[in-house]
Amino acid sequence: MRTYEVMFISAPTVAEDDLKRLVSNLEGIVSERGGKVVNIENRGKRTLAYRIDKFNEGIYVLLYIEGSGSEISEVERRLRVTDFVIRHITVRTDEDLKRAEKVKAKRRSVTPATPAAGGGDLDEADAADVDDVE
Repeated sequence: MRTYEVMFISAPTVAEDDLKRLVSNLEGIVSERGGKVVNIENRGKRTLAYRIDKFNEGIYVLLYIEGSGSEISEVERRLRVTDFVIRHITVRTDEDLKRAEKVKAKRRSVTPATPAAGGGDLDEADAADVDDVE
């Protein structure tokens, strides 16, 4: 199973019922195709970094989705054709989470050379893994 974060920004003038209807439709699409919406965060109305379609504010909604990936294309298509959605982005997060866990495990296994010094230095392999995460 892959994990995705889908964030979209809707126009600030949209009714809350329309926004709820869109989110429930997206949940239905994901479940029909074998995925699962793990969490929905309505982040509320926020000021945009720059003006989009004559709007200075937008309503941010974040969906956490687990699935195979086939459902994401349909979710993105629906977001593109919905009039009140002004921006959206999808990020696959499972590979980043695996990489972060690997770095954490490696850090736990490395014992500091001088415990009194407060941490010790990273060797070249650890430094390379830290650079991959950033």
